[in-house]
Amino acid sequence: MEKIRIEKNTVQETLIVPLYGRKMCSEKFPDLYTDVFAERLCDRLDYDFSELEKKSNSFFYEFGALEAAMRQLDMIWEIREYLDKHPRATIVNLGCGLDETGKACDNGSCRIVNVDFPDVISVRRQLIPEQEREKNIGCDLNDHSWMDEVDGSDGAIFFAAGVFHYFRKDEVRSLALELSKRYSKGRLVFDSVGKLGLKLMMSKTLKNMGIRDVDGLFYVNNPERDLNWSEGITLTSKGYMLGYHDMKSPHIRSSHRLLARIGDGMMKMSINRMDFE
Repeated sequence: MEKIRIEKNTVQETLIVPLYGRKMCSEKFPDLYTDVFAERLCDRLDYDFSELEKKSNSFFYEFGALEAAMRQLDMIWEIREYLDKHPRATIVNLGCGLDETGKACDNGSCRIVNVDFPDVISVRRQLIPEQEREKNIGCDLNDHSWMDEVDGSDGAIFFAAGVFHYFRKDEVRSLALELSKRYSKGRLVFDSVGKLGLKLMMSKTLKNMGIRDVDGLFYVNNPERDLNWSEGITLTSKGYMLGYHDMKSPHIRSSHRLLARIGDGMMKMSINRMDFE
């Protein structure tokens, strides 16, 4: 099969780092996490991965990969739990990039929708063919018109992995409230960090985006207080790193588990679930 060329300093390249991270997770922590879709796609790309490969054995880069793996596992757990009760529901990947979590959860009867900016969806269509029961929507998430294309008649679960850190607080609140109005019995799942976590963990990325002040950005110090947006929404939150899995895999070091406890505790890393009445 002919390889697909990815040029430097393009939209395509910005999508490669998280994709490679998921592939690396599968290689380093196979007992914990596998992403066959990321592995297959990386194998199809004509791209110089050497810089990413150099970093891959550093302790903190390795922990970053583990962090990404745990987040995806948490999302998958929530999606599958929802599909157990609503097998024909629609899975909606918010800010999807090149992620194929929907396919990883496919039960043969659900529908899958991937939403991201139009230029990202254009790249996705080039690299990942849509399968049966799958649809891609190119739209800014804050332009709620994309919801017109999502059928929630058999249930709908929306998830955002590593996305809302770049949103303003009011944007996340507006999005959640609009979903709660439109999708009765639906669910929204997303990760968050506290203000300290946002400053420490995201500072370099945000600086590269020209963002200096995190005060207006979305962070959650106390989920019960900060996400108390509507009486029609039931909120539950768990630790991001250790809330769903104990991380007692043969490939995970005790130092990784220590950092995981710090992440869930001091950094206030959480997975938040909103169930709509």
